[in-house]
Parts: sequence; structure tokens; C-alpha cells
Amino acid sequence: MNTRSLTISALAVAAMMLTGCASAAASDEATPAALDGGSPAEELRLGYFANVTHAPALVGLSEGLFADALGETELTTQIFNAGPAAIEALSAGAIDATFIGPNPSINTFIQSGGESARIVAGATTGGAALVVRDGIDSPDDLKGTTLATPQLGNTQDVALRSWLGDEGFQTSTTGGGDVTITPTENAQTLTLFQSGDIDGAWLPEPWVSRLVVDAGAHVLVDEADLWDGGAFPTTVLLVRADFLEEHPQTVDALLQGELAAIDWLNGNADQAADVINAKLTEDTGKPLDDAVIDRALENVTFSADPHAETFTTLVENGLAAGTQKKGSIEGLFDLRLLNGLLSDAGDDTVSAGDLGEDGTS
Repeated sequence: MNTRSLTISALAVAAMMLTGCASAAASDEATPAALDGGSPAEELRLGYFANVTHAPALVGLSEGLFADALGETELTTQIFNAGPAAIEALSAGAIDATFIGPNPSINTFIQSGGESARIVAGATTGGAALVVRDGIDSPDDLKGTTLATPQLGNTQDVALRSWLGDEGFQTSTTGGGDVTITPTENAQTLTLFQSGDIDGAWLPEPWVSRLVVDAGAHVLVDEADLWDGGAFPTTVLLVRADFLEEHPQTVDALLQGELAAIDWLNGNADQAADVINAKLTEDTGKPLDDAVIDRALENVTFSADPHAETFTTLVENGLAAGTQKKGSIEGLFDLRLLNGLLSDAGDDTVSAGDLGEDGTS
């Protein structure tokens, strides 16, 4: 499957603006018949993380691509450190959509009986790894160590617990076991690693590269090596189910902005690091070293394909890790708007993998 982004023509966007056409946020014609109805939202509240794995969000905001696509819909944003916190905000109605990892998306869907939210697109694949201190050169060296993850139940936390279980280690969601896992905010993880208080961490980019470049860590496990073809979802776009039902035009516009951002990233590799770093500086107050962001970008791929085919395995991993309840994820994906845009641009559509609707059958 072609996993490149949808090409949103800058000329077409300009033409719409020059001719006074309404944005997709206010247009029913851009919405597949199955999602027709509702009305454009007055405001879209969007969550994202200040991570390289959320580069489509960073670029979409910094380059004004979301704002252009949303037209008169006001865009407000909120930054999160990890998925569970973003899910709390989504569930409370404090945000309408968020860029997020797959495992928290799975969790909220199962816990709500399929009522809470829908994945409407992918964003990023790759860019997560277990990095460790000197002296740890194989899984056998991990017994008795302390490792960090961004938050209990987030995508990297589940990946670490699942992998350790496969390696024969016992862990606990409350601490202890053969390897102690301590969910920790990413910036604090770097500090703790530098001081020797933890032995490593399973993290997303740019934190993998920060520990490698800034703190002398080395990669013990690149998560890409654990997946067929090396493709695994790191970031998806999740929307509250009721917001999608009430404002499909606005979600369609958000997707246009995201796809334009993905297209920009894939077409402007020479500028991507500077633009991403500028947004990270705005959000966190501190830029990344060139060596860090360059290394981080080497390990990620930007695509609207959410890789739905991996989600059954992700559910199994969450159950094995003890961070997730049993339940069905059938219906988690609604890719109809995305595939409508892809089809219009002549790009390959993406599959929901029998876990929802994709408008292709």
C-alpha cells in the first residue's frame, strides 16, 4: 500500500481562498453521505504532545494548515505529556480531538463500550525504543533494574511491559517485580537517567534521541524490530464520537489540515527539523540540539494510515501488560472521511481492518 500522505494542492487551497469558496469546515459536499448532516463547529479543541512523533500536529499548527482548513471554526489547543492524560480530557469533554498513541485510544473505546471516540486517521509510525545505560547489553542484564515510561498505560508503557513479559520477566502495575517500571514525565526521565536513578526507559522521539545524544544511553530495543515490516503506529488522530457525529464537516477540515501537514513534512525534509524545533521551543521553552532532532527524524515516518492491522496485537499486549480491560475494539475506526479525501486526491485508501468503517466496501 502506498503510505505517502495525501497531496493537498497549495494551488487548490489558494484558489478556494481567492474565489471566496467556503472552507471544508462549512461544506457539506466534502462529507461522505454516511456522515452527512450536523453542522460546522464554532470551536475545535485539539490536543497533542510536544514530541517529534506528533510532528503532523506541530507542523499543522505552526504552518497554519489547520487554521486554513478550518476556516471560521476557532482552533484552540492543549498540550499533554502522555496518552492517559489526554484521554481524561477527551472523556471529560474538555477537548474534541487529540493526536495520541494507539493504546490509550483502545482503552477509552473498550472502557466506554465503544461509545467514547473514533480513530479517524493515522499520523506517525515508528520512533519508539528502549534505551539503557552502559553495562546493559542484553535482556538478561535487566533483572533488578528500574526503567521508566511516560505514563502508566500509555503506548510505550504497554510496549515495555509486553516485551519484558515475552522475555520472561515479571512486572507489576504498582511497582516491583523482576524489573521495576516507574511511569515518569519525559523531562524528568532524562534527569533521573543522567543522575543514575533509573537504568533506562522506553520512550517516543525525541526523548529516545535525547537520552542517546545528551545522556550517553544506547538503544537496547528498537520497537520497529518487533513488528512485521517495521511499521507500527505511534500516533493516531482520535475524535470524540459525539463530536464526529455532530460536526463531520469540521472533522473533515481537521483531516485536510493534517494531511496537508503530512504532505509538507514528506515534501520538505530539508526544512522539517527547523520548523518542528521552532514549535517545540514555543511549546516547551527550549529547543532540541540539531543532533537530537536529526536523529529523531531518521526514526519516524509520517502517514495517514493508522495501521489498523496492528491493533489486535496491541490489544493482546495491553491485556498481557495488565493495563487494559478485556473488550472488543470492533468499531474503533471511522476512516470514511479520510478515505473520501484520499480518493478525491487519487491516493490509495487505507483499511480499517474489519475494526470499523472505511467506506471502501
